[in-house]
Amino acid sequence: MKLIIDTDPGVDDALAIAIAVALPEISLLGLTTIFGNTFVPQSSRNARFLLDLFAADCPVAEGAALPWGAETYDPADNVHGPEGLGARADIPQIGQNTDEAAADFLVRLAQENAGELTICAIGPLTNIADALARDPGFARNVKELVIMGGALDQPGNITPFAEANLFHDAAAADAVFQSEMNIVMIGLNATLQTLLTPADLTDMARTAPKVGGFLEEIHDFYFGFYRSVGIMDGCPMHDATSLLACLWPERFKFTETGVRVIVDGDEIGQTIRDESRPNVRIALGVEADWAIQTAKNAVAQLH
Repeated sequence: MKLIIDTDPGVDDALAIAIAVALPEISLLGLTTIFGNTFVPQSSRNARFLLDLFAADCPVAEGAALPWGAETYDPADNVHGPEGLGARADIPQIGQNTDEAAADFLVRLAQENAGELTICAIGPLTNIADALARDPGFARNVKELVIMGGALDQPGNITPFAEANLFHDAAAADAVFQSEMNIVMIGLNATLQTLLTPADLTDMARTAPKVGGFLEEIHDFYFGFYRSVGIMDGCPMHDATSLLACLWPERFKFTETGVRVIVDGDEIGQTIRDESRPNVRIALGVEADWAIQTAKNAVAQLH
């Protein structure tokens, strides 16, 4: 599978990227970065650092710094830490970004790999919306867009209505759902079923001391956030679950409907059914034990 991950690393992004590097089924063509868990320069720095740590060689293209129409953005550093990777404050600058902006990189790679490219978007959808605006053929060239975001017919995780990734740029997200892209939405309906425990991270550290030990370290901060909101036994495996859906959709239960994202008011970011829109495959469930074990098995390959 030819894959680009659009990412805002991010503790759970780090695990998803590690899995993508480890799985032989994936040819990782690049990372595109976005604001979200961090400011976008931090996202790019973290992406390059993680690729180096995981011994992976692929380009990083920096993307949007702000949501559509916004002049400021403030990351939620209480969730992922002040630099995005837990309590770590000493993340080095390794290498450089590509000269291309993320949207241009996405458009070019989609053209060069027309009908073969999967994009796994695990942050706000601004880069994807920008690519659609740049190239009318982008939607057709991309084989599949797998999104970590949204919550269908259930509460959000950043407001009572909205999941965080779509909340952070609701207008861009709505533009993506209006497009003719082949979209798979892996939202809270599925990801909240995958609870990664401290014992799972200890297992990763034991089987892959360098990479697994790093993941265990940064998840400690993340576990603390989830304890603060009443999830005492671990953290949902949001981004990694979405990454696994790229390869093994048969492990998920889906429904299909058009989707509209509310773009203003108290319910901004909420995903609602809209049968006038193109159909989206929305995950309602996942084989959670399989997902967690597959993630652990993948990390074990990164010695």
